[in-house]
Amino acid sequence: MRLSLLLLATLVPAVPVLAAETPELQRAVGAAQAVGAVHTLRQIPEACTRLEGEFTGDAATPYRFTAVRSSERCQPRARFVDYATAQPSQAKGWKLNDVIRVPRAACPAQQAVVRVWRLPGAQAPQRDGQGQSRIYLEEAKQQAAAGTIAQVPMFTAQLQVEGKACP
Repeated sequence: MRLSLLLLATLVPAVPVLAAETPELQRAVGAAQAVGAVHTLRQIPEACTRLEGEFTGDAATPYRFTAVRSSERCQPRARFVDYATAQPSQAKGWKLNDVIRVPRAACPAQQAVVRVWRLPGAQAPQRDGQGQSRIYLEEAKQQAAAGTIAQVPMFTAQLQVEGKACP
């Protein structure tokens, strides 16, 4: 009984930390990647963006990732913004959307962790009698003139390298 209470007491302080780290999407740790192998971390179709990463082998910057436009013909319904500019936090309405973990093949103790944040935008327009969400040009012009255009959803991502580097 005493042991279970002691165990419970040690776990209680960790609960808020775990709750803050719980992303909207749950995924397993990704496949281990070799140094120099460019790989896709995640697609964000709403923003026409693909996140690509690569282990560099450089001790100063062991991993790098970039946001790449997925297709020239894609019409984005959301924006992908720079993490430093966005400064996401739950207090500002951002939601932790995804945590992507990728271990290094030659050194599984080291892994890249990419946290993807999402700022929800406005709700989709109401569906009409045919079940379609429609935006009418004249109504949109009036909203633009009044300055009441709804905010589009935004995404951003943060990179951290965790674990020990292998020799």
